[in-house]
Amino acid sequence: MPFLPPYASKPAWRQWAHQQRAAQPDVSAAVAEHTAALLRRLGAVSVLTYHALPGEPDLSALAQDFRLLTTRARVRPERHMTVHEWATASEISPLGVRQPPRDTPQVPPGEIDAVVLPALAFDRAGFRLGYGGGFYDRFLAGFSGPTIGVTHSALLLDELPHEVHDVPLHWIVTEQGPVQVTSGGAAQPG
Repeated sequence: MPFLPPYASKPAWRQWAHQQRAAQPDVSAAVAEHTAALLRRLGAVSVLTYHALPGEPDLSALAQDFRLLTTRARVRPERHMTVHEWATASEISPLGVRQPPRDTPQVPPGEIDAVVLPALAFDRAGFRLGYGGGFYDRFLAGFSGPTIGVTHSALLLDELPHEVHDVPLHWIVTEQGPVQVTSGGAAQPG
């Protein structure tokens, strides 16, 4: 599928991004190294991150230097995420994501120094093309610390479609290094 215009639908962009990501090499080691350096620079200790799905950069190596936390998606009473210790993620969700069991003790969100999250693609204004559930956008709307997206450089694009509820991130990290998103939406090498 050729590159899409920014006004294409999010489902079309998701299909395109899945195909592009499937063709990318594993860049986990380089992305983890650049992410760790950025987190140290930001003074982060407790980092909310994810357990990688196929094609996403695997950041489990960060556990050597940081306190890692992870999430569990919940749909009742409304869609939201809860935060838990990284090592408690012992079950697979219906969507294939490693997550803590339902009754795992929660970590207060105030203990999070930085959030590192994946997506299908990111743009230089800090917007992410997620999987369509809106869980991260709801969570990030109430988080004031640094937010970092991680991806392949081939999936850091000039512009993606976004909606009013989408929360832009502060940084994007690829295998080439970190890119800081400025307040005007332009990205600068970090």
